[in-house]
Amino acid sequence: MRKKEVTALAVESLEKLYPDAICSLQYTDAFQLLIATRLSAQCTDARVNMVTPALFAEFPDAASFAKADLSKVEELIKTCGLYKTKAKDLIGIGKMITDVYGGIVPDSIEELTKLPGVGRKTANLVCGDIYKKPAVVTDTHFIRLCNRLGLVKTKDPRKVEDEMRKLLDPAKSNDFCHRAVLFGRDICTARRAYCDKCPMKDFCPKKGV
Repeated sequence: MRKKEVTALAVESLEKLYPDAICSLQYTDAFQLLIATRLSAQCTDARVNMVTPALFAEFPDAASFAKADLSKVEELIKTCGLYKTKAKDLIGIGKMITDVYGGIVPDSIEELTKLPGVGRKTANLVCGDIYKKPAVVTDTHFIRLCNRLGLVKTKDPRKVEDEMRKLLDPAKSNDFCHRAVLFGRDICTARRAYCDKCPMKDFCPKKGV
């Protein structure tokens, strides 16, 4: 079976399993999603969602982050891990969006990745969820699934992104990434693949491995 065919079957399977393809992070606008995603690095979405309400109450937009006291931001995000680096990045993001982009979150991967601490994973998520552009968010669950299905043979996020852009229907790529996260948490986990519950077991080359 060709990779394109496997990809289409995987998309169809996860659409049935998870009809609602939504981001696990809670946000109300592009800037909040950008900040929440930066906080999620090496941290669970659940933890981020516990931290952001107080953070956004104190600093609701780019302009407020641009003027924020570093120690205050550190205190509010301390439980997210790597909080000192993240706090500096959040303030830097606020300043750059305010000063360079007129308070508007950029809508391209090229511009988003110019922001402090923002990589392609975060940029793809913002482009896909906010600006409805074709996106491939290569988080650990997505990378694991694509490897187990034999669609890629690398764990390098950029290489996985490039390969999967060739295989995925652009109109469905962003939702597939969200569904892959849910699937990776529920069934195809890092510790164990629960193949007996997997809707893709009939065409997955790693079944039972």
